[in-house]
Amino acid sequence: MKRIGQVRLSGRLVGAIEEDGDKTMFTYSPDWLSQPDAVPVSLTLPLRSEPYVSQGLHPFFENLLPEGWLLDVTSKKLKISKNDPFGLLLATCHDCVGAVEIEAVTTVQS
Repeated sequence: MKRIGQVRLSGRLVGAIEEDGDKTMFTYSPDWLSQPDAVPVSLTLPLRSEPYVSQGLHPFFENLLPEGWLLDVTSKKLKISKNDPFGLLLATCHDCVGAVEIEAVTTVQS
């Protein structure tokens, strides 16, 4: 099963993050890369057309997730396992602290 989210920066679409098995891939949108005012979502994810592939979530996205007691409460309330960081990302980061927003798009059978 592949899960996908749109990544926005201050409301503007900058790319997509997708999960396929135990890997995640973040890719900047070609439209975003062509903008003269395009900036990266993080210093650890500089602008480039090639996707960023990682085992599990890239640390930047991992750091958007709740921690400690808030993770416990969030996991219980949303009925999403603490061992499902991608699911938590899609469920909680449509309104993250800061400029980054992640909106669940779809679930695709692979």
